[in-house]
Amino acid sequence: MKLKLGIPKGSLQEASLQLFRRAGYEITVNPRSYFPVIDDEEIECMLIRAQEMARYVEDGVLDAGITGRDWILENDGASVVEIADLIYAKHTFGKVRWVLAVPEKSNIQSVKDLEGKVVATELVNVTKRYLAQNRVQAKVEFSWGATEVKPPVLADAIVEVTETGSSLRANGLRIVEDVLESNTKFIVNQAAWKDSWKRQKVETIVMLLKGAIDAAGKVGLMLNVRRQDLQAVLDVLPALKRPTISDLSDSEWVAVNTVIEEKTSREIIPRLKAANAQGIVEYPLNKIVV
Repeated sequence: MKLKLGIPKGSLQEASLQLFRRAGYEITVNPRSYFPVIDDEEIECMLIRAQEMARYVEDGVLDAGITGRDWILENDGASVVEIADLIYAKHTFGKVRWVLAVPEKSNIQSVKDLEGKVVATELVNVTKRYLAQNRVQAKVEFSWGATEVKPPVLADAIVEVTETGSSLRANGLRIVEDVLESNTKFIVNQAAWKDSWKRQKVETIVMLLKGAIDAAGKVGLMLNVRRQDLQAVLDVLPALKRPTISDLSDSEWVAVNTVIEEKTSREIIPRLKAANAQGIVEYPLNKIVV
C-alpha cells in the first residue's frame, strides 16, 4: 500500500523539504517532475500548490497533504480532516498574517474606508467574506502575483500575506488591519483517515514532523558535575521538563543532560563553568518527541 502525499510547491516547498529532512525523510526533487522521490517505499509524493491542496485532498486525488489554514478557508472550508498544526512558514517557525495594506500616503485608515474601492489579493473568497462582515462593498480582484506593486495605480488596497511586514514596508505600504492569521496544517482525506493502515502511517509522519518543529532552535546540553555542586548547576539550567541526572562510575560525580534554547547557550555555558560543571558538550537536535 502507498500513502499519496502532497508536498506544497512554491513558497513553502523548500521549508517543507527541510522539515521532512529533519524528521528523517529524504525527498529528492527533479525540477522537471512533479513527483519527488522519497526514501520511504510506502509514500508517494506529489508537488501541488498550497492553494489547491485542500481540494485535491478532499476529492481523494491525494490521501494527505500540507497546506495553510488560509487556503482551506479559501476553498470554502474544504471537507478534510485537519490532523495537526505544523507551525512553520517560508522563513520562520511561526504563523503568518493576511493583512489589509495601503500606500503610506493613502487616506484609508480602516476597512470602512474601502467602500467603492478596489482591493487586489490572491485570497479572494476570504477577502470578500471579510468585507461582508464589515458591511463594506468593494471590488475584489484576483492578483496573479506581485500584489505589493499594484497600489495605488491598479488597486486602492491589497490583502497580502506577511511574516514580518518587511516586504510591505519595502514597497511603501502600511498595514491597516489584520484580516486572517494562518499557519500550516497537515490534512487528510476523509476516507483515507478511516483506513487503519493509512491512518497509522499519517500519525507516524505527523509525530516525526512535529518532533522536528519542536527541536527547531534548541540544542542538547550534557555535562558532568560533582554532587556537591549539582544544585548550583541546576539553578543555572532551564529545561524542557527536568534535566536528566545519571550516576557516573565515580560516586562523587553525576552526568546532567538537558535541552535549552540555542540562542541562550552562549550565556548559560559560562555560568555552568562558573558553577564547576565540567565536560560541557552542546549538540544539535533533529527531533524532540514528547
